[in-house]
Amino acid sequence: MRTALRCLFLTLLSSALIPFVATAQDDVAGSQDPAGMNRMPSYYIADYQVTEFDAYTFKTTVNGKSEDKAIEGKHLEIRYNLKEGASTPPSPLQVVRNYQNAARAAGGQVLYQGEDETTIRLVRGGTETWAFIQVGNLPSGVPVFMHLIVKQAMKQDVTMDAAQMADSISQTGEVAIYGIYFDTAKSDLKPESDAALAEIARLLASKPGLKVYIVGHTDMVGDPAANVKLSQARAQSVVAALTGKYSIPATRLIAYGAGPYAPVASNRTDDGRSRNRRVELVEIATN
Repeated sequence: MRTALRCLFLTLLSSALIPFVATAQDDVAGSQDPAGMNRMPSYYIADYQVTEFDAYTFKTTVNGKSEDKAIEGKHLEIRYNLKEGASTPPSPLQVVRNYQNAARAAGGQVLYQGEDETTIRLVRGGTETWAFIQVGNLPSGVPVFMHLIVKQAMKQDVTMDAAQMADSISQTGEVAIYGIYFDTAKSDLKPESDAALAEIARLLASKPGLKVYIVGHTDMVGDPAANVKLSQARAQSVVAALTGKYSIPATRLIAYGAGPYAPVASNRTDDGRSRNRRVELVEIATN
């Protein structure tokens, strides 16, 4: 069914591409090749769409079995068309092999191989990029379709406010905060954390008798001991921000690193690992 739908899509697309190839030979305004991924010779960018945060389901092969994997982050959709008058068009396999070889040469992985499509993964400079490349074979040329995700966590625009935090602590003695951000393997707070920190400060200012553990949590990727150390450093960064920027007395805050040892979701999935990377406020109740 998927193959039939793809063929239908390419057939319908061919009629739209023919006049486009004849009149447009330059890249569309604002477009560019993905970082570290050059195009095939004699191609131009005919369509280019960017979504700041989205998900795309990539085909992969794991232990010889097909497995779809949803990846979240910045989503680029690109269509390359062959320029009019170009020399003999490459075959779909030639295009696929070029992208695969380039990825391997850069230390990347080929995660899926089809007759005219492939999934590759490349990690460079701390950035993880996934790309699904599909090649058409039309009378108008050999268009190349690319879905590319620069993997990243979603910026949390909606932050739990002080009243909601207070309600959660009242009911359960703790509250999980997901609006506090750090770079991978680092403990420095990112500027995007300011909204959540401000709400925590409001909570503590509104309840002067409240004392809390600031508990850092990680996922299970990497060495457990290193993750405990990292979570402790992150918790201490939160305490430092609250005492320094927001003037919360240090006597009301204790940093604690729980590392990967208190998950709230499975660490087998990206979504689960994302939920496990969090900061919690745990009430220090002595009576």
